[in-house]
Amino acid sequence: MLKGNSDSAQRFLKIMKSPISQFLITIGIVLVLVGLLWPFLQKSGLGRLPGDIVVEKENFRFYFPLTTSVIVSLILTLLFWLFKR
Repeated sequence: MLKGNSDSAQRFLKIMKSPISQFLITIGIVLVLVGLLWPFLQKSGLGRLPGDIVVEKENFRFYFPLTTSVIVSLILTLLFWLFKR
């Protein structure tokens, strides 16, 4: 009976070491951190920058944060570059 538990534990560890599971766990952690930091990010003005596209009509609102996306992309690129070094 112990052998069965050992086999399942080994399978679990093998799955957890796969690149896709590590990627999904990392994405989950990043989403949780962004969710926790969201109130502070909104107060900083992120998402309401000049260059963000907003089209408002009677029953329709289209919002595309172009400038915010570029800034977040630059920050993430810089962070990943620094951590890779």
